[in-house]
Amino acid sequence: MKKTILLLFTGLLSASVALAQKAAPVGLELYSFRNQFAKDVPGTMAKVKQMGFREVEVAGTYGLSPAEFRKLLDQNGLKAIGIGASFEDLDNNVPKVIAEAKALGAKYVVCFWIPHPGDTFTIQDADRAVDVFNTAGRLLTDNGLSLCYHLHGYEFQTYQNGTFFDYLVENFDPKLVNFEMDVFWVAQPGKDPVALLQKYPKRFPLMHLKDRKPGTPPSNSGHADVESNVALGQGDIGIAAIMKQAKKSGVKHFFIEDESSRSMEQMPQSLAFLSSLK
Repeated sequence: MKKTILLLFTGLLSASVALAQKAAPVGLELYSFRNQFAKDVPGTMAKVKQMGFREVEVAGTYGLSPAEFRKLLDQNGLKAIGIGASFEDLDNNVPKVIAEAKALGAKYVVCFWIPHPGDTFTIQDADRAVDVFNTAGRLLTDNGLSLCYHLHGYEFQTYQNGTFFDYLVENFDPKLVNFEMDVFWVAQPGKDPVALLQKYPKRFPLMHLKDRKPGTPPSNSGHADVESNVALGQGDIGIAAIMKQAKKSGVKHFFIEDESSRSMEQMPQSLAFLSSLK
């Protein structure tokens, strides 16, 4: 009888702890804690869980195999929505990308950079990306996966009557390739994330939420000081308005990405801000 009561009490305690830990309103790009993961993968994963995250985007497995990393995710109640893949692997080794995504249980594959010389993006770079992404996108789609390209700012360099981003949108097959909007990297070259979401609905299934310290100098090179990343709601990106429009424009998964050295300290502030939004 005592054993039964003890088991019942333990079960109720576990349930109350689970209820007390409110689920985060969005997911986390694990790259935010790259420095912590490099030193302690299990401990950092536990912190991600403690913050209430349920969905993550994986950018590297820190020396573990995808299967080992998946086991840690499962143990902490975390679901990998997307994984990062290099342009080179999408060009030369799509089977490797497919195997990693399936081992981690992810649906989305995200490429974060299109190779180009220096800071200037050219039509040759854009055309190569169109060819590589449409080809890889078909192979991924055939295997139940979705390919997205993560914007980084240089795509907004001028091309003809618009930008290279406009060119990529027109030439990526929407059934095979879509985009992950990083709101920082849309604002950094002077573009408006809300306007872009309105102009291209349903092309952004994924989004990185990142805020920018007011006064940060603009750039369209794809490079900026990571210490300009501040807690959500404390910068000049306009996160509240973006969140409102993003849901109307078909964004399915949101991930906080904080690349600063203060990411661990700022994350609870970012979560509190998102939870306060109506």
